[in-house]
Amino acid sequence: MMNGGFYVVVVVLMCLMNDVASAQPLFVLGDSSVDCGDNTLFYPYFHGNLSLLPCNGSDSSLLPHLLAEKMGLPYIPPFYSQNGSVQAFFSGLNYGSAQATIMNPSRQRHQSLNQQLRQVFETMQLLRLKLGEGIADSFINSSIFYLSFGKDDYIDLFLHNSSGVMVKYTGQEFAGILVDQMVHAMRNLYDANVRTMICIGILPLGCTPRVIWEWYNSTGVDDGSFCVGEINDLVLEYNTMLDEHIVELNSGWPDAQIIFCDVYQAIMKIITNPNYFGFEDAKSACCGLGSFGARIGCLSVEMACEQASAYVWWDLYNPTLTVNSLLADSAWSGQPLYDMCRPFPIQDLLHTSIS
Repeated sequence: MMNGGFYVVVVVLMCLMNDVASAQPLFVLGDSSVDCGDNTLFYPYFHGNLSLLPCNGSDSSLLPHLLAEKMGLPYIPPFYSQNGSVQAFFSGLNYGSAQATIMNPSRQRHQSLNQQLRQVFETMQLLRLKLGEGIADSFINSSIFYLSFGKDDYIDLFLHNSSGVMVKYTGQEFAGILVDQMVHAMRNLYDANVRTMICIGILPLGCTPRVIWEWYNSTGVDDGSFCVGEINDLVLEYNTMLDEHIVELNSGWPDAQIIFCDVYQAIMKIITNPNYFGFEDAKSACCGLGSFGARIGCLSVEMACEQASAYVWWDLYNPTLTVNSLLADSAWSGQPLYDMCRPFPIQDLLHTSIS
């Protein structure tokens, strides 16, 4: 028989579930694609990419939060804001950390993939303590887990060779290491009763303002192209490999659903035909200084251009809210950027029964 305190918690949970209709909780893990720096301890002091503001305004301008809104969820709060109550993370939590990497960093300035996973398991343990095994497992089973990593591994560990990784591994080997760790993370989540995941690929880094600026500085060549093909080939290696492994996981886990969202191909469609999508500049950052707005990143909103919606890129490596909105629409419904998420758009993922 349930004691009084446990009964109250269960009743509160059920009332909250009714209040949010049938929305499924969203738990977010990732890098600056999911966190503007607010969820990264001491980010203003230790950010290493010369851009203090990796998004326009707040986390609410980023892809997972735009998707949460489409799911009928309120703003997903950061992990460090929780107070230990069930209500605090009923709609989900954001464990993301700007500049987070898949590989464990040599200096603990941000929460890597493994560190964020540990925070996830802390949350699950708290759920089980508060609600009991059965209800907690049901809650976890009904939740959606969103993973968006890899960009900063290439920026910090491979392209800039800050840890000698480029010397040790070829592009294919490096991609394989990262994908293996991502698959391992998904297996750990599956073993913890997670059955619904959204996994985001890496955007076309070779088209970002900082990479274009560095390429121009090192080669002295500006042939008018929007992207550095050699860098994009490295990213494609990772994305293709991750996509293939997710297909295998879906085949081996008939009781689970994993969606892969190919932001690389989606953004490439925008860059190759920017005017069609309403953009005037697909090469320079809206917020930054120097050539392509990429010599110095976005240190304050006062540095930003007057009309961010005309730009594809917000800062050194991150897209604008307008691009993220297009990505969110396409991830959700499959339009206007067809087949961004597969095997089906995210709206088809919600409230489907998995047997």
